[in-house]
Formats: sequence, C-alpha cells, structure tokens
Amino acid sequence: MILIVGLGNPGGDYTGTRHNIGFAIIDELVSSLDSGSKYTKFNSIAVRAGHGGHSLLLLKPQTFMNNSGSAVRSALDFLGGELESMLVVHDDIDLEFGCIRIKSGGSTAGHRGLESIFQNTGNLSFDRLRFGVGRPPGKMEASDYVLRLFNRGEKEELGPLTGLAVDMIKDYVEKGPQYTANKYN
Repeated sequence: MILIVGLGNPGGDYTGTRHNIGFAIIDELVSSLDSGSKYTKFNSIAVRAGHGGHSLLLLKPQTFMNNSGSAVRSALDFLGGELESMLVVHDDIDLEFGCIRIKSGGSTAGHRGLESIFQNTGNLSFDRLRFGVGRPPGKMEASDYVLRLFNRGEKEELGPLTGLAVDMIKDYVEKGPQYTANKYN
C-alpha cells in the first residue's frame, strides 16, 4: 500500500488557497484513477484506489495543517506492515510558482504540516511532492501569503500544473521516487 497525503486546511474558506494545493492535487488524482468512494477515516477524507498494480490510500487530513501529523500517524498505525511508501503533497514557498519537485527525505523547512508529521511520527524520511507557490511579496508573513488565493494568471496555469503533478504521482507509484525525480526535476 502506498499512502499519498495531500496537505491543506478543511473548509470552504481555504479552497483555492496556496496552502491547499495538496488537496487540489489529490482531488485531481482521484478523478483520474479507478478509485472507490470517499469515506471519513483517520480524521481525514480517504479514498482507496489502484494504479500500476499498486494499492493506494489517498488522504486529505481534516485536522488543519498544523495538526496534519495526527491524521498521518493514525493511517500509518492502521497500515502497519502493509505500507510500501508515503508521499506527502504540499505547497512550498521556496520554489517559484509552478515549479514541482519530487524529493525523498529532508527537513521541514518551516512548513507547519511537515513539522506536524515529524512531531507525530519522529520521521522525516518520507517522500514529498513539493509544489512551488513562490515567496511572499515584500514583508508579508509567509503564514498570511499561503492562505491567499492564487492570482488570475496563476489560476490560468493551475489546471496544466495540477495535471503535471498527477502525472508525477503516477510515475512515482509505478517506477519510484528516483525515476520520477530524474524525469521531472
């Protein structure tokens, strides 16, 4: 089983914000896969799916970004020895808008969702799909910036970019993180 976690904040107030790109990519992925129905488990919206001969569990934690790790911990405990790998899909202010990278391990770089996963699992060796949302303008706080909607020009590019992210995830599932990083990074 491959666990794929999209990070974001629950509720309509956060739909379309930079911080919720992980949710948007998971939604796009679900619509492109042969998947089961959505259900609530692990304090998340969960979907079981399959791709390339692999079983997938797709999660959108409903715990808010700062507590995403508790939902991830619950899913990991449930999966136990069935877990092949985990991919976390999240926004990244250290990458230009539209730059998408696959990375294995690393630090949290101050990302609250990643920090929560680390606090709850004690592990940072999971794989990540980092979706660049750009740096905050001027002296704007990063926490305010990531809760803003994408601008009009960025919104026009989101469809093709989320499609590319879905393609990257499918390659990750089929061929692994190293192949995917070499192909797209």
